[in-house]
Amino acid sequence: MSVLFEPYTLRSLTIPNRIWMAPMCQYSAAPEGPEAGVAHDWHFAHYAARAAGGTGLILLEATAVSPEGRISPYDLGIWNDHQTETLRRITDFLKSQGTTPGIQIAHSGRKGSTDRPWKGGAPVGPGAHGWQPSGPSPVAFADGHPVPIELTTDEIQEIVGQFADAARRALEAGFEVVEVHGAHGYLIGEFLSHHSNRRTDAYGGSFENRTRFALEVVDAVRAVWPDHLPLFFRISATDWLEDNGWTADDTVRFAALLKEHGVDLLDVSTGGNASGVRIPTAPGYQVPFAARVKNETTLPVAAVGLITEPEHAEKILANDEADAILLGRELLRNPYWAQHAARGLGGDVHVPDQYHRSSALR
Repeated sequence: MSVLFEPYTLRSLTIPNRIWMAPMCQYSAAPEGPEAGVAHDWHFAHYAARAAGGTGLILLEATAVSPEGRISPYDLGIWNDHQTETLRRITDFLKSQGTTPGIQIAHSGRKGSTDRPWKGGAPVGPGAHGWQPSGPSPVAFADGHPVPIELTTDEIQEIVGQFADAARRALEAGFEVVEVHGAHGYLIGEFLSHHSNRRTDAYGGSFENRTRFALEVVDAVRAVWPDHLPLFFRISATDWLEDNGWTADDTVRFAALLKEHGVDLLDVSTGGNASGVRIPTAPGYQVPFAARVKNETTLPVAAVGLITEPEHAEKILANDEADAILLGRELLRNPYWAQHAARGLGGDVHVPDQYHRSSALR
């Protein structure tokens, strides 16, 4: 059998194949009022289609642990009971299709309070449902972005608690995987990097101090997340800066610590913490970073980044460069990527009974 279609077990959870959906914000929730951050028909239809298409694991988009933790006012949230209840409709359907439901919990930090990408993605103020962002240090993400308010140690601890509350709600909503978002220049990633973290207290300076907040979040989440279910962590393996940024060496070192703190898989991406950086993109350009973690630590990894062809995905797994493949934009283009890949590689994947007559797999 194709490796891409082999089940994968973490703790007591078995995911039916190695084709997973990466978190991708939809910017489609209400920005304020009782429906703020609530999943609606768009979210259901979006994720349901990928489950019907045979995707083994779906990680819901960055879901904010607080109103101020959203990237845009239109992001999903998981800070109240109403949000939690509406997410169960999605998890129930994903499970009915044999897909493992996962969710990424997140805080945007200094990159929060921005408009939807198709509206330009610029920072927005209170008049457009926005707020004043916060971060580890008063360092703006880019020209034209506000200088964030530096978080106090008490505020940091409050956010740690918000991540734990979000994980508890995720379990109530029926998710079986929770992923802590530590990538792409959002709050946890901001603490990790010298580029954005200029603190001189226990949360800045040394590697140990800069990773402290991330590990406190992981510990708090792991304390409320059941032992039999896996915990993921998403990381930007490099800031793509020549100096004064987070590096691949840092990632390998940190991965070993994450494993010690109960993380079961590292979702390896790159970039997002520095503006104007030139990134040498090409098919699979981020795979070598995942491969380093896999080869130099005992922590399983998922690879992501311009992986579009089934044969390429299969080769990554066969070469032991990753344990699973996370697809992003390719699944936006083709919700049935897994079924098409199965035809080409001779794999077996879930096809809904209602679509039985259209399938060459049965």
